Amino acid sequence: MLRLTELRLPLDHSEPALRAAAVARLGIADADLLDLQIFRRGYDARRKNAIQLVYTLDLALRNEATVLRRHQGDRHVGAAPDTTYRPVGHAPAGFARRPLVIGAGPCGLLATLLLAQMGFRPIILERGKVVRERTKDTWGFWRRSELHPESNVQFGEGGAGTFSDGKLYSQISDPEHHGRKVLEEFVKAGAPEEILYVSKPHIGTFRLVTMVEHMRRTIESLGGEYRFGSRVTDLLIDTAPDGARQVRGAALADGTVLESDHVVLAVGHSARDTFEMLERRGVYVEAKPFSIGVRIEHPQRMVNECRFGPAAGNKLLGAADYRLVHHCRNGRTVYSFCMCPGGRVVAAASEPGRLVTNGMSQYQRDERNANSAIVVGITPEQDFPGGPLAGIALQRQLEEAAFRAGGGNYHAPAQTVGDFLAGRPSTALGEVMPSYMPGVTPAALEDFLPDEAVAAIREALPAFDRQLRGFARGDGVMTGVETRTSSPVRVKRGEDRQSLNTRGLFPAGEGAGYAGGILSAAVDGIKTAEAVARSLLGASVPARAA
Repeated sequence: MLRLTELRLPLDHSEPALRAAAVARLGIADADLLDLQIFRRGYDARRKNAIQLVYTLDLALRNEATVLRRHQGDRHVGAAPDTTYRPVGHAPAGFARRPLVIGAGPCGLLATLLLAQMGFRPIILERGKVVRERTKDTWGFWRRSELHPESNVQFGEGGAGTFSDGKLYSQISDPEHHGRKVLEEFVKAGAPEEILYVSKPHIGTFRLVTMVEHMRRTIESLGGEYRFGSRVTDLLIDTAPDGARQVRGAALADGTVLESDHVVLAVGHSARDTFEMLERRGVYVEAKPFSIGVRIEHPQRMVNECRFGPAAGNKLLGAADYRLVHHCRNGRTVYSFCMCPGGRVVAAASEPGRLVTNGMSQYQRDERNANSAIVVGITPEQDFPGGPLAGIALQRQLEEAAFRAGGGNYHAPAQTVGDFLAGRPSTALGEVMPSYMPGVTPAALEDFLPDEAVAAIREALPAFDRQLRGFARGDGVMTGVETRTSSPVRVKRGEDRQSLNTRGLFPAGEGAGYAGGILSAAVDGIKTAEAVARSLLGASVPARAA
């Protein structure tokens, strides 16, 4: 196969035009092109009146070697890489050392799937419920303010990514095509095949639910075992003969003890009690930077027109997104995060008396508002000194203040952009109707955000308006508080992916501080499963890049 990149065609090109363009670009006869597959399709919208689709194609040719020689030195023509995933090994028959995986989010799910595919019969422990029961509890919270601390946006089968836009793209380097393996597994589980080739793939909440169920059935068919309602309250750790700390299993809230010398820690960024347990048990944990802010909403139609001009509404382009960054005079950086086109702002609390926002979209992205988090980066040194868990304490403080500002009933405090920029509390809202459920209370963001964050966001909004006209419109709605952008801690690991000071413990994914989003967490789960397999099978198995 030959790979051809950066092939550009007009947005409204016909289907035969793609083949014709590939033939012309390579200078071959049409009969010499035996097969054409789209590996990636993106778009270039810098010129709104002449938006182009940008293709990467894998082509089967009659005289491939001749064509490659003729285009030697052309960086857009080369041999297609082999993206086939190959596991690092397989458990021998009767292998009895079953690994434990704590957490059934994207990281834990893919780690468990890969370990099951390699024959290790893993046990996955999830503190929450199966995904459909969890969905009922979550919608009950949104509609009736009835919070279930173990079954909500943060906890339960599928992890926090289940109630999101379902974005499947990231900035991670992936030379060994682990990301491709993730996407292929998702397609097997029911995701649309387009996620394999569109430049910004997404799935949406409802499709994620059915995919998670399908993957559970696959894992169980391969000998894996799920245990729901299984909150881990302690790790069993002893001293090995060589003097090293060695994990020996996990204790659950119901008193059950499971023995294992290989434990994957794939908890999400909201597993605060787990982080507290890790610190008590002497596992090396450190504070890490994260970001805080609010959700902002605008009409999706406005965003589409700003980004795509006359092509707004084109089905191939879909609902437009954006990515904005501003470096402030006070040294802070403000940026958009987790942008959800055609979606809604959702209640994402996991602890009583605390309020958290997040965003989600369905696959169609067809609701009236666009939303994203507008957040300010904060650091342990500058903003929350005092130990590994100081970031958690700050998150709780902000969430409690937002809860009070919203009225103490899980309604979120909201302020219009115009009122925020003018420094006055909102008493009413405008044309942009907030999507947050259970509801919003007009308020002032200053009631719960730190002064430095307020000043930074006030400076950033007009700058964002210069990049995306209408961003600082007076009736845009800002809802808070957004605190769960990433984990406030990192459970440090070495090159072998094991804890720095506790052998057999494999911290992984977003909660451990090594991922941000569904795809990067899933890839980290696969790489961690490979590390577990190498450890279980012995040093004869070659290591891959970490």
